[in-house]
Amino acid sequence: MLAPILDETGRRLLAEERRLLGELREWLSRLDADEAHRKALAAALEQLEEPFLLVVVGEFNAGKSAFINALLGQKALEEGLTPTTVRIGVLRHGERAERRAVAPGVDALAAPAEILRAIAIVDTPGTNAVLREHEALTRDYVPRADLVLFVTSTDRPFTESERAFLEAIREWGKKVVVVLNKADLLETEEDAARVVGYVREQAQRTLGFSPETFPVSARGALRARLAGDEAGLATSGLPAFEAWVRDALSDVERFRLKLLNPLGVGRRARGAAAEVIASRLERLKDDVSTLDSVEAQLAAHAADLTRDFRFRLADVEKVLLDFERRGNAFFEERLRLSHFRELLRRDRLRNDFEREVVGDLPRDVEKRVESIVDWMVQAELRQFQDVMAVLRGRATEHAGRMIGQIDDRFEYDRQRLLDAVWGEAQHAIEGYDAAAEAKRLAGSVRDAVAQTALLQVGAVGLGTIVAVLASTTVADVTGILAAGALSVIGLFVLPAKRQRARADLAAKVHALREKLIGALVPAFERERDRSQQRIREAIAPWARFVRTEKERLEEARAALDRIGTGADDLGARIDALPGG
Repeated sequence: MLAPILDETGRRLLAEERRLLGELREWLSRLDADEAHRKALAAALEQLEEPFLLVVVGEFNAGKSAFINALLGQKALEEGLTPTTVRIGVLRHGERAERRAVAPGVDALAAPAEILRAIAIVDTPGTNAVLREHEALTRDYVPRADLVLFVTSTDRPFTESERAFLEAIREWGKKVVVVLNKADLLETEEDAARVVGYVREQAQRTLGFSPETFPVSARGALRARLAGDEAGLATSGLPAFEAWVRDALSDVERFRLKLLNPLGVGRRARGAAAEVIASRLERLKDDVSTLDSVEAQLAAHAADLTRDFRFRLADVEKVLLDFERRGNAFFEERLRLSHFRELLRRDRLRNDFEREVVGDLPRDVEKRVESIVDWMVQAELRQFQDVMAVLRGRATEHAGRMIGQIDDRFEYDRQRLLDAVWGEAQHAIEGYDAAAEAKRLAGSVRDAVAQTALLQVGAVGLGTIVAVLASTTVADVTGILAAGALSVIGLFVLPAKRQRARADLAAKVHALREKLIGALVPAFERERDRSQQRIREAIAPWARFVRTEKERLEEARAALDRIGTGADDLGARIDALPGG
């Protein structure tokens, strides 16, 4: 319906507006935005293809239907002292009067009135209708209006409900014209001026601008028009309104308002979506901070574990050093000429070495390794509990609090993931079998030591493996006392034999230490990394949601900012159209 008045500039503006608001509608859909805003924007875009839409609103019994009848010069709508308009009525030009339902609560009407050739008029239920669904029809139809005609009456001008309704209209950025009906009730021109001034003042406070206001006697105008009473028609005040329509609603002005209407709807929808994006990002900022805190906590915990592990390894090394010290003392005591008879008894010497030097070495090593294993298991559980305590705080901090109707899906997904992560973590913590974990880890260390030592020990304990290694050491260090060691020449070289025994023992202890530490360190590092990976996997669904949602919302915010800038620029060019 805009085609007849479009030039090349108008066509470009129209195409740009369709593109811009189409992009906005797509983003509103991707954001799962409030359905009311999406429906309003879709309806406003559809109205670009429709005639100029004048939506008449006001309280019931203010005279909306009577005013429309006067404007049409015929009784197209029912009038009465009680609410008569309970459905939206969209009036367009037609050769004969007719009415048909086109949607729930909406009727299409036709009337052979000249004004309807350029303008479609919408009659709405009262803004203070007894039935709330009737008032909802009115509120839902306002976003489609290219111009809002607000009808109030001189017997109760600008009531509280009217003020509240105009505030809602203001949010849509609509152009508003006020008709002060029942002007025939005012006895003097001074009374009329006073009431008109009051209405304009109240509208200024509510809308932020002073609308055009026309005192009219709708019923007097219709009677005069039907009777051909020109003087009576002039007295009714209707001609002044019609003159304003002719002058103010030129083709260019109607085109301007037709384009500005969807822009206003789009600005409101964009603003509401931007507020929700900001609130979601604010919420996610805490979640991102929590994720960063968890990562920092994991890193600090790993550093603490590594430091403490070194101290605990020192206990194992001390056992081995004590073993070496006892061996050196044994050699110092036994490898002497005064003990040459004992030196001839090689098996006894070996048994004495095992009893006095090796002694409880296997069990001591095993006990200290078991202590490390238990420490690692408890450290893993404690780390898991610490991280989950942080997440539990996030899960409960905002439980049950919603940011708004538009935010329900986002908040639901976020809370669901937090609850799921915490629930799984709680289940894992409650079912954490420290004994089983210790057994698994001890077996891992045992197998690593056996592999390092190239031993086939099956399922025997770590102490047995150390005993095997120690007995090998015994065989090696006692084997240096060959039969010829007690020859005359051997008597002179016995101190050298003792020194060699010390050196061999030191080498064997060093090798044993390397095998133990070489097995313990990788096992510790694997367990440390495995523990942290389990935590990251536990919180992964929530972490992915937070990071993905943050990226999506930041992208949406940038897109809405771009759309907002484009809408402002487009609105300025529409306002600058010649003849406006």
